[in-house]
Formats: sequence, C-alpha cells, structure tokens
Amino acid sequence: SPVPSLKREMRNLSEECSLEPVTVSMAYVYFEKLVLQGKLNKQNRKLCAGACVLLAAKISSDLRKHEVKHLIDKLEERFRFNRRDLIGFEFTVLVALELALYLPENQVLPHYRRLTQQS
Repeated sequence: SPVPSLKREMRNLSEECSLEPVTVSMAYVYFEKLVLQGKLNKQNRKLCAGACVLLAAKISSDLRKHEVKHLIDKLEERFRFNRRDLIGFEFTVLVALELALYLPENQVLPHYRRLTQQS
C-alpha cells in the first residue's frame, strides 16, 4: 500500500515548510478519512495527500499569503502535480469530509503524540 510512504512525504514536506505537528496530524486524519471512503486511486492519491496538507495548514495556522504560496509550490514540486488540479482537489476533499475540518481532539491526538515522540 502506498499510504505509509505518502504519509511520510506529507510529514517531510510539512517539516520543510515548518508546519506544526498538529497540522500534520490533522492532514493525516483527513487523508485516512479519504482512504476509508475509498476515494483514493493511483491517479489521485498524491493530489489527495497534497490537498489534505494544504487544508490542514489553512485551518490550523495563520499561514500568511506568501507562506500558502510557498507551501503550494513545495507540494507541486514534491508530488509532481499541477496547482490547478490541487486547488480543484481541495474542493473534492472538502466535500468528502463534509466540510468538517475542525476535528475532535481524540482524532488528532494519536498522530500528534506519534509525531512529537519521533522527532
């Protein structure tokens, strides 16, 4: 399964962009929800991963405009997709998550603990 390696990419990229562990944790939860819903396929899984990181970053932190742009540049470069597709996919993810971007703590904490113990 490509999921673990995609999550590793999500984490590495997030660290390069100095996103907080809680942001990565939220992105993981979004991503796993998409996996469970059967939304992932070979064509879209990198877009899924990228859109989850982007949404988590926008929701959880006060990224300024240029920082969001930097994050999108990085995502584009790392996952090799087109930013127009990424922005379109952001909407797909939102719909799949039923707009529930604020996550209950108990969904985020296990990932957060793992991430902060690893570093």
